[in-house]
Amino acid sequence: MSETIFSQFAFPEWKQPPNRVVSLVPSVTESLFELGFGEKVVAITDYCVRPAHLLGNLVRVGGPKQPDLDAIENLSPDLVIANQEETQREFIEELAQRGIRVWLIFPKSVDDSMNLLRLYLALFHSDKYVMKVNSLQIAVDYARIAAETEQQTSYFCPIWFEREDGIDWWMTFNQDTYPHDLLTLFGGINVFATRERLYPKSADLGKGKAEPAEGSDTRYPRVTATEVIAAQPEMILLPSEPYNFSERDKQLVLSTFADTPAVRNDRVYLVDGSYLTWYGVRIAKALQAMPAIFYQQ
Repeated sequence: MSETIFSQFAFPEWKQPPNRVVSLVPSVTESLFELGFGEKVVAITDYCVRPAHLLGNLVRVGGPKQPDLDAIENLSPDLVIANQEETQREFIEELAQRGIRVWLIFPKSVDDSMNLLRLYLALFHSDKYVMKVNSLQIAVDYARIAAETEQQTSYFCPIWFEREDGIDWWMTFNQDTYPHDLLTLFGGINVFATRERLYPKSADLGKGKAEPAEGSDTRYPRVTATEVIAAQPEMILLPSEPYNFSERDKQLVLSTFADTPAVRNDRVYLVDGSYLTWYGVRIAKALQAMPAIFYQQ
């Protein structure tokens, strides 16, 4: 790894905190502002939308996957924060070659997310919002305890949908992901926790023989209706991102998965996707909203 690229948990202590930060992660942008470091942020992505009332004057540098490197370099940042699975590797390496420090984060659990908030405080040499982070940790711990006393619920949560060659398929996530770990806080049991993504796609959809993954990401399997029905989820969550599931999509789910407990018991819900996928301070919103869905009688 380049001397200018740092991983989430191998970040060196800065003698002086960075003053010009580019955030290529929407949830990072929100967290930095919520923790009082917004004045250090000089540029964000086109998908950074929170806190909306504070982002109007910031430079936009494109999307997280393929940011505008020239625009970033022209801002003379002393740190770029990117997500390892979002921004393409060649863009990260090019930033490093230009002498720009890049902090690659890759939280895959609630604990990772909470640790990341503490790393922000350390990065900026600030303890102003330590109590805010500690209070959030207490809420997380309480949710875990509460989940042990509540009835657990199996769920299916797609994050993408496509129809190809007459076949409908839904992409979901397995146990090695942040949304999976988050939903365990509410007693959620992921029906595809151990399902790995297979390559090529035909194998993933049960139409061919699987080949070695060869280092590819296997955390987001694509499943067909047959597989979902066989899993018999008690609840189905349809998030608004990264795929924006609509009421029309919900109607398709209701008809396609009619022979599941989730549909029979009217437990198919459209939910705010940021509650499930935005690590950082956004977890506070998830802690407020999700128990009402999981624990309703």
